[in-house]
Amino acid sequence: QVQLVESGGGLVQPGGSLKLSCAASGSIFNIRDMGWYRQAPTKERELVAIIRSGGSTIYADSVKGRFTISRDNAKNGVHLQMNSLKPEDTAVYYCNIGVVGGSFWGKGTLVTVSS
Repeated sequence: QVQLVESGGGLVQPGGSLKLSCAASGSIFNIRDMGWYRQAPTKERELVAIIRSGGSTIYADSVKGRFTISRDNAKNGVHLQMNSLKPEDTAVYYCNIGVVGGSFWGKGTLVTVSS
């Protein structure tokens, strides 16, 4: 059974950086997109960034220029480098791997941006 495990979350001051990582256990075939989503308290889950199988990327407007998504195809992993963090980036961040016919989700990692 495939499981996605996120790591790298934590408490950081405004302006700081964190790098999130997501690793998959088990074999995943026909991977299409890999991405990160987030959900802040009282808000709906939203897209942060996606990286497609060909390498193209899509970012939410709120994180453009600050966040960078990358993938490790050999390990079925995906990373999110987050710079210049703001309090409004505080949320639980979820990894998602899309395959033909469905997708897999991690359980999330909490990022708190606060002084």
